[in-house]
Amino acid sequence: MVKISVLKVENPSCLWGAILGLSGDVETSEHYKKLHFQMNLFYRDTTQDVCTLKPASLEEGRVYVVYWAVKKSWFRAVVESIFVDSVSCQACCFLVDHGEKVVVPSEQIRVAMENFLQLPFWVQKFHLAGIKPTTLRVSLLEEKAELKPSARWDSSATLFLHKLLQASTLKEAVLLEPESDSTPIKLYVTVGDIKICVNDDLVAKRFAYYSTKSGDGLEEGDRLPVMLSYSILTQSVSPKPTAQTQPPPGKQIYELWLTALNTCWFHPCLICLQQIKHGSICCGGPSGNKGNKIPVVVLRQHLVGIRGSAVFWWFPLTVTVCLQVQRKQYSTLSPADCYSWPAVARGYHTLVISSSADQPLSYLTPLLTHIMLNSIFTSHTSSSGPIAVLLCPGWEKVQAVYDLLGVSKVSQKLYPTTVLLGINKDEAKSVKIPKNCLLLVTTPFSLVRLLSCHCFLFLRLCHLVLDEADQLFSLAPDEMTTILQHFQVTSDKESDSCPPQLIVVAKRWTNHMEGLLSTYMPCPSIVISVPEEAALYGNVQQVILMTLDISKISVLLGTLGFSPDVGQKTLIVANSFQEVEDVFKVTLGLSVFCLKIHEGLTHDMDFVLEQWKKDIGPGTHVVLVTTDDCLKGLDIRDATCIVHYSFPSSPKLFGSRLFCMAENFRNFSKRDQTRSSSAVTRSVLLISERNARHVIGILRYLERANALLPPELLTFAQGVQMAREDQKTDRPLCRYLKSFGVCRNNGICPERHRFVSQLDQSKLPASGDIEVVPLYIKTASVFYGRIVEEEDGGFEKMASEMASYYAEKKLGAKKLLEGGLYAVQEDDVFHRVKLLSVPDRGGRLFFSVVACFIDMGKEEEVKSYQILELPEQFHSLPGQAVEIVVCRVKPIDSEISWHPKVTRAISQKIRGLQHRATVVLSLGNTVFVDPMVRVTQIPGMKTVINEYNVQAEILKTRMGIRNPEHVDLLRALCEENSSSKDEGHMSR
Repeated sequence: MVKISVLKVENPSCLWGAILGLSGDVETSEHYKKLHFQMNLFYRDTTQDVCTLKPASLEEGRVYVVYWAVKKSWFRAVVESIFVDSVSCQACCFLVDHGEKVVVPSEQIRVAMENFLQLPFWVQKFHLAGIKPTTLRVSLLEEKAELKPSARWDSSATLFLHKLLQASTLKEAVLLEPESDSTPIKLYVTVGDIKICVNDDLVAKRFAYYSTKSGDGLEEGDRLPVMLSYSILTQSVSPKPTAQTQPPPGKQIYELWLTALNTCWFHPCLICLQQIKHGSICCGGPSGNKGNKIPVVVLRQHLVGIRGSAVFWWFPLTVTVCLQVQRKQYSTLSPADCYSWPAVARGYHTLVISSSADQPLSYLTPLLTHIMLNSIFTSHTSSSGPIAVLLCPGWEKVQAVYDLLGVSKVSQKLYPTTVLLGINKDEAKSVKIPKNCLLLVTTPFSLVRLLSCHCFLFLRLCHLVLDEADQLFSLAPDEMTTILQHFQVTSDKESDSCPPQLIVVAKRWTNHMEGLLSTYMPCPSIVISVPEEAALYGNVQQVILMTLDISKISVLLGTLGFSPDVGQKTLIVANSFQEVEDVFKVTLGLSVFCLKIHEGLTHDMDFVLEQWKKDIGPGTHVVLVTTDDCLKGLDIRDATCIVHYSFPSSPKLFGSRLFCMAENFRNFSKRDQTRSSSAVTRSVLLISERNARHVIGILRYLERANALLPPELLTFAQGVQMAREDQKTDRPLCRYLKSFGVCRNNGICPERHRFVSQLDQSKLPASGDIEVVPLYIKTASVFYGRIVEEEDGGFEKMASEMASYYAEKKLGAKKLLEGGLYAVQEDDVFHRVKLLSVPDRGGRLFFSVVACFIDMGKEEEVKSYQILELPEQFHSLPGQAVEIVVCRVKPIDSEISWHPKVTRAISQKIRGLQHRATVVLSLGNTVFVDPMVRVTQIPGMKTVINEYNVQAEILKTRMGIRNPEHVDLLRALCEENSSSKDEGHMSR
């Protein structure tokens, strides 16, 4: 996309303008100004021989220099036509750098000198691509008016385009392949904060239609995008909305939705609808009342609706939305967004399973639209408390969502607030939620604590959002039950004025969601854009068969039921041409109707599809053997069984296979649906010794599907996992394992989870009391610092000598080398640093490098000019930084990291102070201590006082709890291998 300057508009099919920014706007403009200046100096020079500058004859299509009397200046021009009469000769010329057509006498035309032709023409001819004009045809006989294709543009279309360009502050275009003398473009203009595609807007305003399809008639469903419901040129604001119990159906809901976006929250967006093969959208029914909602289910690999008792409006679409949030661009809606946003914006119960579900914008935009248009005005003014609660799995996500809300306009009306509570009951009692707060962002644990003390603050709760719901139910199942029960009670009470809305957003389908749909979400809209997750929702039975690769065919034949009680359609997916042929041969002689299709038989694809789609009766079994590549073109959705003869190489490929059974998936939108034996769907997975690298990933999926796992598969997976861990010998020991004794994401964590003697053998004390000084506080329970030894004052001596050395002279580093030792000053202290990475300097004078403070333990960026040369006498002492882990404490609420306020409180208390700690384990450069106490000695006495215990201080914040298994878990890992005695020193 490039910036352009539109200089002249004849009509949408003829625009004259200039492309900006190819060499920089300022630089290019200066070049043309210089050219214009030099031409006028040359042709105004009275010393020039005019006869030599006048052309002997004029030729159409040739470039000259002409004098334009209006501007009183000379311009480059192309002669388009010549008019000669008995009195004079005139030429119609196009000013190639100004975009104007002028008629000039031949006396004011000069030959263009070669040095004035070096720059390309500033102005080019463009036309809006992909659209053709319409006009309103009135039939007096039929007494009606219709929009019809037209051969030319109406003046109203050109006038509208003029006004749109005049109101814009920025013009951009996507250049397409040139056509004859004109370049087709997609033109975008920015009016205020709104970016508009002019091509689409002309279609939306009925001035044009899309010309990508043949035919003379206007196909409204294919060619008309949704039109904004407000004037883009006048920026008029819609009047204050009132409660709507009868939202308009169909396309009008989009107008309502977009109006809300423009007036309430993000920058407005432009929706462009374009025909997509097999595409569809499913919207709710014509009523917004709780009792009349129409269930909607969308289960689609390429976006197709599964019809239940739903009402469908068919809008095949591709949506492009421009929402600017700070510096981040949310430029394209995902397929799940395209289908879920209308349902959410209309206030329906909605469940979304999408790979982009961890992005808050995937649900916030339509939700806030609905709140601003309806809920905020229909909620009881006499009540207080939030009308919407957004639940996140942890404090980090809470903060991320709150930050996103803070930079949007919605914060000015909804006053969003976050609440994160510890386990102290008094803290919950003392919480004061602002009266004007309508949107609360919190975690399930904190909300339950609030409900125990302030349940009456949530009586008007209408909207409950479960962000990353799969994690919410996994981490806090009991709390989620309590919250949902409270929401059910309050929603029943408020249903007359503001229908309740439960929004569930997740990356994965879990078993908890089945109960959620059946109990708390009547008539839901279900959108699942991940095919393999749709298979879990659809209750596809997973069957796992372990086999040797040479025995796969015989195992395959044993799985096929050749005399089924009901009709069966089985797809066998192979990996190659030869595998298809081999499988087809052995199944052809059996009592089944067998078909095959592969890359060499694509000419038979229509015949195969015709045979496959025929109705079958009981006892009939149709088998189709094919490959993944051919499967994409078959578009099969009614299979009852998928046999993975070749192992799927990726989750996406696995999901696309499973989606071939989509029409037989279980559908929760059909409340009274009865499952018969014909609706049972199976996925048979053949696993051989060649599939080792895929086993771990597929095993996690099979566990979620509640599949019966063969013992040999579990043993095989355990061996694969051990082999993967063996490949991590160059990785550090998992930080979660060290901090809390367990890693929640063991299967996907890139760090090491086994002890390796070469890496974990430690020279640090294995037991006993030590004196430590924490210098860098990484988390509330993990610090870096020094072990203080009474007999060795090497570090203090070196620090004193460094201070004396740099007091006299500070020599900047001349050459920065990765891995080299240098010095950096912080306040009045000089630290030794080791450079971890040095970027390519290029031509820069100043730059930053990543340095490790070897005596403190922290890593951070340092400006290059701050780095000092470190004399050799300061290189000999090894780095003093030691990692110190305080054992037997962990964050509350199943969090995986400490809240910043806990880390901040501990840092303020212990940083730089000497503590006495008891070592219980040491691994590598890490000591595990329990307890760690601040000890002070009474002056003049041998008596010491324990001021505080670090573990106790963490617990006092009420954001941490005891973790008694911490050290035991670490020791158990050490003892897993026979060599564990050499892998670490442990106290007994």
